[in-house]
Amino acid sequence: MSGHSKWATIKHKKGAADKARGKLFAKLIKQVEVAARQGGGDPESNPTLRTMFQKARDNSVPLDTIKKAVARGTGEEEGVNYEAVSYEGYAPGGVAVYVEALTDNRNRTGPEIRSVFNKAGGSMAEPGAVAWQFSRKGLLTVPGDVAEDDVMLLAIDAGAEDIERSGDVWQITCDPHDTMAVRDALVEGGLEVKSADLTMIPSSVVQIDSAATATSILKVIDALDDHDDVQEVYANFDISDEILDELSS
Repeated sequence: MSGHSKWATIKHKKGAADKARGKLFAKLIKQVEVAARQGGGDPESNPTLRTMFQKARDNSVPLDTIKKAVARGTGEEEGVNYEAVSYEGYAPGGVAVYVEALTDNRNRTGPEIRSVFNKAGGSMAEPGAVAWQFSRKGLLTVPGDVAEDDVMLLAIDAGAEDIERSGDVWQITCDPHDTMAVRDALVEGGLEVKSADLTMIPSSVVQIDSAATATSILKVIDALDDHDDVQEVYANFDISDEILDELSS
């Protein structure tokens, strides 16, 4: 799990969670719309939509804006037909990179992502080259000041697979379809859920032991993350706290 959690920590320390609220809103609205198109507009019967709906609400997207995105996804309102696509490649140091995007023109987005990889110092790979190294999971976080036993008791009973400390939070992983059930159990148990999302967890990580290599990797990931069609970027690297502090200073 460290590959994902470390990248989340890096983004936090670098102050790069999102350069603008408008860009974050646009990504979240797209995710809601596509989830509704793929699984229907009822969050109770579409767990992916419910997760994306809650993620948008947690990030202060107005409820009316979310409902309009659902309506566009189900065809009740006119909208752009976004398609979910993924791209795979490598960053320096042999780090595997998995990119998720939503596009209205696959023929445009693919070449653009390849160009981003190349210009940033990475390389795009063929489909399937790195996807096997990642698994889709639900990922939730709760404050780290809660006793581990309290988190475990509520989460495991609701379907959680693993609980791990990461910085100042507990990270809980589960099957993607159990994400909201675990969230509901934690909330009903009186715990604050800081985030509940779907993610890709690497099966193993590449240990990065130099600031120069770390900087090169982050250059690739930042460039990909900055593309308008890109929703998420995952990579299987781990950077020591010492190097992380050096980069963020």
